[in-house]
Amino acid sequence: MKKYIYILLLFGLFLFHHNQAQTTRVLFVFDASNSMKNNYNGQARIEQAKELFYRFIDSLSRYKNYEFALRVYGSVVKYPPGDCKDSHLEIPFAKNNIQKIKEVVKTLKPTGITPIEHSLTQAAADFPKTKAINTIILITDGIEECGGDPCKAKLALQEKGIIIKPCIIGIGLSQEQAQTFDCVGTYISYEDQKVFSKTMDYITTQTLNKTTAQVNLLDISGKPVETNVNMTFYSEQSGEWCYNYVHSLNAKGLPDTIPLDESKAYQLVVHTIPPKQAEHIKLNIGTHNIIPVDAPQGWLHIKRGTGVYNNNEKVRSIIRQKEIMHTLHVMSFNAPEKLIVDKYDVEVLTLPRTYFYQVPILQTQTKTIEVEDAGQVKITTPDFGDGCVLKENSNGELTWVCNLQNNKTKQEFSLQPGMYRITFRSKILKQSIYTIEKKVVVKPNQITTVDMYR
Repeated sequence: MKKYIYILLLFGLFLFHHNQAQTTRVLFVFDASNSMKNNYNGQARIEQAKELFYRFIDSLSRYKNYEFALRVYGSVVKYPPGDCKDSHLEIPFAKNNIQKIKEVVKTLKPTGITPIEHSLTQAAADFPKTKAINTIILITDGIEECGGDPCKAKLALQEKGIIIKPCIIGIGLSQEQAQTFDCVGTYISYEDQKVFSKTMDYITTQTLNKTTAQVNLLDISGKPVETNVNMTFYSEQSGEWCYNYVHSLNAKGLPDTIPLDESKAYQLVVHTIPPKQAEHIKLNIGTHNIIPVDAPQGWLHIKRGTGVYNNNEKVRSIIRQKEIMHTLHVMSFNAPEKLIVDKYDVEVLTLPRTYFYQVPILQTQTKTIEVEDAGQVKITTPDFGDGCVLKENSNGELTWVCNLQNNKTKQEFSLQPGMYRITFRSKILKQSIYTIEKKVVVKPNQITTVDMYR
């Protein structure tokens, strides 16, 4: 059973220049379907709809830089059967055309059917491509009659850079009927004595107030004090990136306001280590939007001396989240970096490898782990051959470190301090018994010479 409802759908485009006055375009989509001839409280629904329409357009016309247009559906093909494509742009956008719009609305008579999704989809093409704040006001007495889904019309509108921000005003709708518009927008009962003022406040908020946003990077206490990290905003619909910003705090120590296109829904990736995300970000038009992201951070400092044998320019450290083999990050010595508060496993690519497990990173604190200075081992062999460097552990076990290069007779290695065994067998000597083994003690910042002769 159809009830009279007044649906106000608002769609906004991004305000590119905040200090520049822009045109606001209002498209009225008017329902002239057959059911609009039915009475409500002793008066035909279409007459009540016209009175509301006149009141709104007269009020909106007082604002500067406004342009209006009119689309009508259900006004041509009689119901039954009606035509689900019966939707037409009667008056295109122009200045000083209010009287023409009123004259068309005045002549409307209830005729056809109610194709809401089709009308909203077609309405997307009614707006000129020049920059403006675009708004649609849809007046209807009922729900979709053509099997369409007004929620799906959002996709077509978003492709045109139009965002749906509806205010639905209904007369006599049951709670269940009102809930069918949850995906479309905010519901206000026509019986509310302040329905007009509430709706006008909503319109002016959407079209006159600026839409702004800030990203709050929260520390472990929920305070928005984390900063100086890159952020990427992706279109939730297309998956393409839209903006790259380096987060900052303003002079008052608060997150800086950033410009975002209010017509899009976003996914945000904050490029912390590891990255943090926020999904399904939809801006409320005409207000200041706060986007919170938990991103508590501390510092990791992998420290090592600057001795000439440390080979610092080549040695890196692999950072992994605890008990996860995936490489999260690669760090250099003596170059502290921020990590998200957590525990990490660190593999330092020294010879042999140096490991630190479950290293705790705490809020705003610097965790320093020190790696011993290396020593230099110079190996000379009598001929080309094969061999390796073995680390002698405290329990007597030997651990492979690296192989000797079999096409060189002079080689150098930066090794961590400790006890080593070096083996070698010449290529021309084919029996294992000709293997030469040397015991070597490596000390920090010292050169050790090894001659692989018997």
